[in-house]
Formats: sequence, C-alpha cells, structure tokens
Amino acid sequence: MTTTLKSKLQEDLNAAIKERDELRSSTLRLTLTAITKEEVAGKEKRELSDDEVLKVITKEAKKRREAAEAFAQGGRAESAEREKAEGEVLAAYLPKQLSDEELDAIVAQAVQEAKAAGAEGPRAMGAVMKIVNPKVAGQAEGGRVAAAVKKLLQG
Repeated sequence: MTTTLKSKLQEDLNAAIKERDELRSSTLRLTLTAITKEEVAGKEKRELSDDEVLKVITKEAKKRREAAEAFAQGGRAESAEREKAEGEVLAAYLPKQLSDEELDAIVAQAVQEAKAAGAEGPRAMGAVMKIVNPKVAGQAEGGRVAAAVKKLLQG
C-alpha cells in the first residue's frame, strides 16, 4: 500500500509523461527516486508516511532553490530558470508557505512565551525555535524561521 502523497506523485508523473511535459516528468521522477532511496535507507525497506514524503519533497525543493541561486550568481540564467521551475513544480505539493507577516506573528508570540518561561539572551534563540518549529512545520524553511527569530530577539 502506498501513501496517498507518494501515489499522487506517481499519478502526476504518469500524466506528465503522457503530456510530454519534460520539466514535470523529470522533476517528479527525481523526487520519487529520492523517496525510494529514503525508503531503503534503513535496515529494512519501509513505506514513508506522508509527513516523511513531505520532508523529502521539502529537501528536494530546497536543493532546487539553492542551485537556482548558485546558477544565477554564476551568470547561468538558463540553468537558474530551470532549477526555479523545478522548485515550483515541487512547491505545488508542499503546504502553502507562510507569508513574512504570518511568520513574524508566530515568532513574536513564541518570543513572549519563551521570555515568560525565563529564556533570556542567546539562550532565548533555542527556546523560541523550539516553540516556533512545530507551529510552522513545512510552512516555512528553517533558515527563514531562524532569521525571523533573530530579528525579533534583537528588536
């Protein structure tokens, strides 16, 4: 029995192949390969839960974003566009990302909770991250979250 998200990826891949959508089919194929690799990574083969599949997709999308930035800085606009487009294909499977305002609101609340619990100074960062991470899981990338927390703690 496959997970719903994984089978959705598989169905979308088949559709993309039929439609000769090279970008979608290659992106989904690579992502499914990454999922399979994750399934056989441990001592015994197992099915990934939807949450675990989401983590793989998130990781793949992050790779595309970083590659796009690297290509853009290296003056390889075409490659950067390709990576960005692949990232957008993957983003469709991820929970909607929080806007900066939404993220800041969640972080601001967490900062107050952490301070109320006695977290001060540099230690507050870890305490706030502990509160924020479960609330924004999959909806904001770690780097973005950390930057927002730092910004509000300094504020």
